Amino acid sequence: MKYQEHTTDSSFIPQKTVFILILILGFGMSQATLKAQFESKYIFPLQDLHVHSSSIIELPKGDLLCCWFQGSGERKANDVVINGARYSKKNHEWSKPFLMADTPGHPDCNPTLFIDEDNRLHLFWIVVQANKWERSILKTRISSNYQSSGAPEWDWQDVILLKPGAEFAETIKNKFKESNMLDVAWAEYAPKYETLIHEAAQDPAKRETGWMTRTHPIQMPDGKILLPLYSDGFNMSLVAVSNDMGETWKAGLPIVGRGNIQPSIVRKKDGDLLAYMRDNGDEPGRIQISSSTDNGHSWSYATDTEFLNPGASVEAIVLENGEWIIVYNDIEDGRYSLAVSLSDDEGETWKWTRHLEKMENKKGSFSYPSLIQTKDGVIHVSYSFSLSENKTIKHVAFSGDWIKE
Repeated sequence: MKYQEHTTDSSFIPQKTVFILILILGFGMSQATLKAQFESKYIFPLQDLHVHSSSIIELPKGDLLCCWFQGSGERKANDVVINGARYSKKNHEWSKPFLMADTPGHPDCNPTLFIDEDNRLHLFWIVVQANKWERSILKTRISSNYQSSGAPEWDWQDVILLKPGAEFAETIKNKFKESNMLDVAWAEYAPKYETLIHEAAQDPAKRETGWMTRTHPIQMPDGKILLPLYSDGFNMSLVAVSNDMGETWKAGLPIVGRGNIQPSIVRKKDGDLLAYMRDNGDEPGRIQISSSTDNGHSWSYATDTEFLNPGASVEAIVLENGEWIIVYNDIEDGRYSLAVSLSDDEGETWKWTRHLEKMENKKGSFSYPSLIQTKDGVIHVSYSFSLSENKTIKHVAFSGDWIKE
């Protein structure tokens, strides 16, 4: 196990003290005892295969489950599968990895885990057709027997088929007009960006395929499940909605913007939703944001926040005490710095920030965080961890107080 200390001032608990406390208490600490402590561990040893895009959840008995995709590459490597591992709250150890999903001859990528209000486990992921992101199809599995060792026993599996209608294209056209940013991506030899996107949106084959998972779904008070999705083909996002616990899905309207992908959704106290998104568009690189007042069906035009972003995934959640937390790469030129920020006013201001990782450029890569808070109040993050050709998924645990120290 690797223990790390990250400080923002000289008053932080000495590393030796933290080490001893962690040995005594382990990951199963309460919020009261965790306080300013921080623990980290590789889920499996560093190795040279490509591992990326993890998702972590807490199981009903308090153990953790994490999954990721792994193989000799990404969309162009047909040996890519979804692997997983379990963290034992009793033994404070991660299990050996096991297979979660494999579509032979195709890359399986971008898994995300979710447990619904009936305590059923959902796995969502994409199967990449023709080795192109924009040809990906959504798949899902559901399990009611998943708390034993090894891979879950799957009760049901299906392809998620979405059918955005003509309103999809009209929304793109109208939102671009509202943005007052038309023609900014035009040149004599390059057609207008907005025109190309609108034309593509009128093609049912294009708008019905290529939607990809990345961040955790959320379940609304009325039972609706919202599944955040994005498209590399359209370079924007949408939210799929299920009213029957994940058996069928309908697509909402697109979250229109210039390169806003991989949305992470948080719900405000008044019921409105905010989506924080990776910036895959023009400079400057900033986390983008959009809001919804109708439970995720329609969204405002995506705009920049003040958060820096190098074109890397982010995730945000609401903590049990009402504070908001976001994990992100806080730079524009790479993924060598991974930060966590905390807000006590629903994202109006972010008063506290600390780093999970921070290195020199090209010395390491830390990205695609998956963020949860467990029932004992501890915050957990899993993320892709790479040092040169050595790669793994890393797991860290800490409290909100650690961010404020």
